[in-house]
Amino acid sequence: MTITVGQDTAKTRKTLSVNGKTISYYSIPAATEAGLGDFANLPAALKVVLENMLRFEDGKTVSTDDIKAFAEWGAKGGKNPREIAYRPARVLMQDFTGVPAVVDLAAMRDGIVALGGDAQKINPLNPVDLVIDHSVMIDEFGNPRAFQMNVDREYERNMERYQFLKWGQGAFNNFRVVPPGTGICHQVNLEYLAQTVWTDTDQNGEEVAYPDTLVGTDSHTTMVNGAAVLGWGVGGIEAEAAMLGQPISMLIPEVIGFELTGQMVEGTTGTDLVLKVVEMLREKGVVGKFVEFYGTGLDHLPLADRATIANMAPEYGATCGFFPIDDETLRYLRNTGRDEDRVALVEAYAKENGFWRGADYAPVYTDTLSLDMGSIVPAISGPKRPQDYVALTDAKAAFRKEMEETFKRPMGKEVPVKGEDYTMESGKVVIASITSCTNTSNPYVMIGAGLVARKAAALGLNRKPWVKTSLAPGSQVVSAYLEAAELQDDLDKIGFNLVGYGCTTCIGNSGPIQKELSEAIAEGDLVATSVLSGNRNFEGRISPDVRANYLASPPLVVAYALAGTMDINLATDPIAQTPDGKDVYLKDIWPTSQEVAELVEATVTREAFQTKYADVFKGDDKWQSVETTDSETYDWPASSTYVQNPPYFQGMGKEPGVITNIEGAKVLAVLGDMITTDHISPAGSFKETTPAGQYLTNHQVPVREFNSYGSRRGNHEVMMRGTFANIRIKNEMLDGVEGGYTKGPDGQQTSIFDAAMAYQNTDTPLVIFGGEQYGAGSSRDWAAKGTALLGVKAVIAESFERIHRSNLVGMGVIPFEFTGGDTRKSLGLTGDETVSISGLDTIQPLQQVPCTITFADGSEKTIQLKCRIDTAIEIEYIEHGGVLHYVLRNLAQAA
Repeated sequence: MTITVGQDTAKTRKTLSVNGKTISYYSIPAATEAGLGDFANLPAALKVVLENMLRFEDGKTVSTDDIKAFAEWGAKGGKNPREIAYRPARVLMQDFTGVPAVVDLAAMRDGIVALGGDAQKINPLNPVDLVIDHSVMIDEFGNPRAFQMNVDREYERNMERYQFLKWGQGAFNNFRVVPPGTGICHQVNLEYLAQTVWTDTDQNGEEVAYPDTLVGTDSHTTMVNGAAVLGWGVGGIEAEAAMLGQPISMLIPEVIGFELTGQMVEGTTGTDLVLKVVEMLREKGVVGKFVEFYGTGLDHLPLADRATIANMAPEYGATCGFFPIDDETLRYLRNTGRDEDRVALVEAYAKENGFWRGADYAPVYTDTLSLDMGSIVPAISGPKRPQDYVALTDAKAAFRKEMEETFKRPMGKEVPVKGEDYTMESGKVVIASITSCTNTSNPYVMIGAGLVARKAAALGLNRKPWVKTSLAPGSQVVSAYLEAAELQDDLDKIGFNLVGYGCTTCIGNSGPIQKELSEAIAEGDLVATSVLSGNRNFEGRISPDVRANYLASPPLVVAYALAGTMDINLATDPIAQTPDGKDVYLKDIWPTSQEVAELVEATVTREAFQTKYADVFKGDDKWQSVETTDSETYDWPASSTYVQNPPYFQGMGKEPGVITNIEGAKVLAVLGDMITTDHISPAGSFKETTPAGQYLTNHQVPVREFNSYGSRRGNHEVMMRGTFANIRIKNEMLDGVEGGYTKGPDGQQTSIFDAAMAYQNTDTPLVIFGGEQYGAGSSRDWAAKGTALLGVKAVIAESFERIHRSNLVGMGVIPFEFTGGDTRKSLGLTGDETVSISGLDTIQPLQQVPCTITFADGSEKTIQLKCRIDTAIEIEYIEHGGVLHYVLRNLAQAA
């Protein structure tokens, strides 16, 4: 590889010649030479943002002062929260969040036409890839027909959505769809779409190289940071604004350095490492911050493990978990089939522009923490949160403690299962799923799971009959190497047949368990468990029959399927018996690191990646046969229960409004700590007795065709009814009641949806009260959209997770935080209060405003709230009624 660097006419624009090809780039060292500041000791993650400033510096949205602020960041010890305008290179979507985003774009085309504008103004300006991965549900499992039968049902359920997405692919520029059955968006992104260094042609026709960056409508977009691609999840509304050319307004983040030393020891996996990292960073507190991993341990950490750690950034609360470019990055790019010229460019660009992690890499961080990877032990996490780390040796005792303290149920109660020769009891594992991009992207743990299955099958072991087992890889490459290693046959023998390529259990699409099992669980009020290799285990997410959910590595998922219960110490107790009665321990079926490494080396090949991704956008015969219309605007089918024209832009005027004070608001819900976006807008199944179920029943949809909330996100009528409808949510206005209920205007218990509609009939504004980490979890825009459509004007909480706060603002709902030690508990809130918030008509970013609470007895108390409208542009969003209204009006005026 030959490299030459040349000075261009612009102060920071230079040229780079790699293997005889010249390409322009924006040079950080040149910015220093131009007197803009010393940037040498910035973390690589922050240099990516700095390069973005250099490239888009125009004196307006990005100024030289914005660039200089990065030098000040280093001089101030890693802190300088200046507001900047950041423009990612591309946008990634999946279908659950992508369908409503495309619905919004289609509605914006209608809206701009109504305002007298040109429909073609509504087009993505940046490349957008949508991967259909969230729709497949595990109806069939444990047999060779499972994959095809699940795919057939997927198309039956989702044809309306697929027709709509195919219309969008034809109607919008810069918009591509990866068809169903290909893989999970983040794994497809990591293995194929991402380039680490992106190239494009500028307005002068010259090719420019710059860091690959993106935002995605799924919180686990962070996975690609393992390959030094800066990306994070945003709500669909923020992503839509980004793809329409609106910069993302953000503060220069703090960057926490996480030093990794040593190397993993025999018997441990990358999953065990990431569960420890999640625990440590949650305890540290990194919400709204970048985390960058550094240290000598990276020299022994494969990119697959890095991607697993990066994937779970939402679980440890960070905006992203970034790994700088180094030799391992190049090895991975080469091994996954990237072009050799691209790999050479990545190396040359990183070394020339200060992004390379070499032996002398020692940036300034805001703060640091350290972990010796040699101290990692096998572990799981649960039963309700990813950060609830449990060493495997403590798992049995921890589960029994949870039974006593959390679930308040006794151990040992047995309930007969109709038609079976076994009983059901608390602790039994009813779902064991190898699922999610988090771990199925990692060949080391997938090969490990296959070897556990091989050794177990050779001893005559099988899954316990009450365990629903499934294998849902994140890409077809996984199947290729499992088959090449002849491990899929072994997985099939113990029930881990391929069920589909998609998120499945991790997103709540676990499908029903055996009817008789479900009845026994309900009859005994038992705590059934699930074990999955995913990233989320929030209550009510995985299955309505399961109360305790545990995250584990794929090999441990197989082991728990063999054991059939959480009430076991896998480290010391026999997990099963051979047909002739001999005890089998985990150590008897656990592969060595060398066994795993040899098979990975032999079967995970460059050719496999190139073959499986050769026609990634083509799809199978089913996708090619999907028929759709060819039109500039969408012809909304009136009878559709999947896709409806949302009300956001209907009747919208050309001018924005003003922010007004909130007067006489009633309380819709009082919620506790760690209310996740799953609680606010669940993704899984729902019953016919729910408001959403009643709506579908009234539209002649049979229960079997209800599908899930996630699949119906293109229909606001379903999603409004599903807002705050999680079966495990607890509204503290009611005493011990679970589910989406509240008090209506008459004081009687009713559904949250019905109460909200009753308040809307009298033009009564609503507020929500919450605790700490309100809106944690998925970057679910419907958690904000549904909140807004219910008539909620403000959410008052102790603290917010980053994405949901942004989404609320993007939908015109104002977030507020308590100050001065006030909380919903210290104020004694019951939900019977009336709330007024003043000072909003002259609001400034992060301003404190007075809130007067009138209690049921007529007494009043005024407290101070911190308004979490964080930036000046967000004030404009609120004035317009939301970010999309802001963009739409600006585009209409430009037309």
